[in-house]
Amino acid sequence: MKHFIAAAALALVAGGAAADPVLGTWKTQVDDGNYAHVQMYSCGGKICGKIAKAFNSSGEFATENKGKNLVWDMVAQGGGSYKSGKIWQPSTDKVYRSKMSLSGNTLKVSGCVGPICKKQTWSRVN
Repeated sequence: MKHFIAAAALALVAGGAAADPVLGTWKTQVDDGNYAHVQMYSCGGKICGKIAKAFNSSGEFATENKGKNLVWDMVAQGGGSYKSGKIWQPSTDKVYRSKMSLSGNTLKVSGCVGPICKKQTWSRVN
């Protein structure tokens, strides 16, 4: 009986560490003729995303931006809402104070640099 209780306790502890639903790969919208697949991952209790692949009208291409963080410091607020993060726009080399909103396989990202604000809708790849 003691072994059963210990096993049940371990299962509860392991089950409590559910993955955040935003984790995975997301396709960005086209920006300056290019788009990316962004791999979202957990980073120090927050959400980050790095460029996994880059594409243009000819298909996938090599870029020095591959592996660089595009998203960092996003804080999950619950209900698919994330805020207090940053998103880098490679085409302008600007970093936007950003937030994200997740609904199913759609991720809406938005951010501002001073008075200039932008938004995109990303779709889940996997």
